[in-house]
Amino acid sequence: MGALNLAEWQKLPVSLSELCINTTLRCGQSFRWRKSDEGIWSMALHNRILSLHQDPQYLYYRSRFPSALHAPPTPPNSHPPSIPDDANDDTTDLVKRYLNLSPNLSKQYETWSKSDANFAKKAPKFTGIRILQQDAWEALIGFICSSNNNISRIGQMVHKLCVNYGPLLGHLDDEPYHDFPTPQALAQSGVEANLRSLGFGYRARYIYQTACMISEKPEGWLDSLRNPEAPVLGVTPSSAGPFSADGREGYRNAHTELLQLQGVGPKVADCVCLMGLGWSESIPVDTHVWQIAQRDYKFGKGKHSSLTKQTYDAIGAKFRTLWGVEAGWAQSVLFTANLRSFSERLIEKTENVEELVQVKVENEEKIEEKVVKKEKILDKAIKREREEEERQVLEIEEKITTKAKRRRKS
Repeated sequence: MGALNLAEWQKLPVSLSELCINTTLRCGQSFRWRKSDEGIWSMALHNRILSLHQDPQYLYYRSRFPSALHAPPTPPNSHPPSIPDDANDDTTDLVKRYLNLSPNLSKQYETWSKSDANFAKKAPKFTGIRILQQDAWEALIGFICSSNNNISRIGQMVHKLCVNYGPLLGHLDDEPYHDFPTPQALAQSGVEANLRSLGFGYRARYIYQTACMISEKPEGWLDSLRNPEAPVLGVTPSSAGPFSADGREGYRNAHTELLQLQGVGPKVADCVCLMGLGWSESIPVDTHVWQIAQRDYKFGKGKHSSLTKQTYDAIGAKFRTLWGVEAGWAQSVLFTANLRSFSERLIEKTENVEELVQVKVENEEKIEEKVVKKEKILDKAIKREREEEERQVLEIEEKITTKAKRRRKS
């Protein structure tokens, strides 16, 4: 643990098979978490700086609220945070809800593995991946930024949004932490032009126009699209109705409504449904999932030879039939396994070191050559542990050292 004083932290008993924050927080769901050298993950969330740390037995967490007397000034075009009463600290409930800790993930993995041999093959290397219950608004803007983008660049864009338009809550290790900007903050005149100058490209227009559309809708419109079984913090869950291969009616309605927003196509809508609105059957089909569908589930042929809307819908229906109402969770495991940052690492081992001494005579000199022969086995493996089916690469290295001895004349 190093210099961490974990006695100051709250903790929950959570095994790594039930939650692995090192995977869950960096697999393309949320884009604002920062990890310190001590293994602490921190983010400004719900008017506090929330920090997480994990060992094999516990999830540790701590909140730091803005001080009424020492809160840094907020930047222009943002809303100053309110100061909560410490006696009403809801961090434990927030952590449980945000990390979606209610489902028994180990049992879910068992169920998905029984119904799908491909999942059973890959899942043991990627345990503890949970679908976060994020704020719908943040998920919406984050995934609009994801269009034709990678996780690193999405994170940079979201950070710029927060720094320029979000309330500054405070500093941690001399780093400023801004909460996510409101729709009203991003609907102001000049936002689109400023975002273009910050490198958002065509996404600047989508963000600004969507912020304007959300600002003009009745308050709470976006959260009205939520799965009632996964409501906002403080609201009692209720039934979401019967499930089918096409998804529950509420999911289909939410997906349709989101498509009316600027910069939102089927994939972005499904990302928001899954990670922002709690519709666990949502299947976002991006390039990674399309690769998985072709490689492992026989798509890419015949009428599904290209990713048309018909094929997109067919992939979702296939996975929902295969994995059930939590299909989006199962899909996220295979999605993570398909990411290069998780799936590739070379572990070098050296085996069979052999030394040979060869003697030969050149120009009346006796030449000794020491040949050191090393066989290296390179295991191409995933970050967490080696996959049995991954190939081994054998490299042979020879090092020749020459030493000359003058031959004595008889």
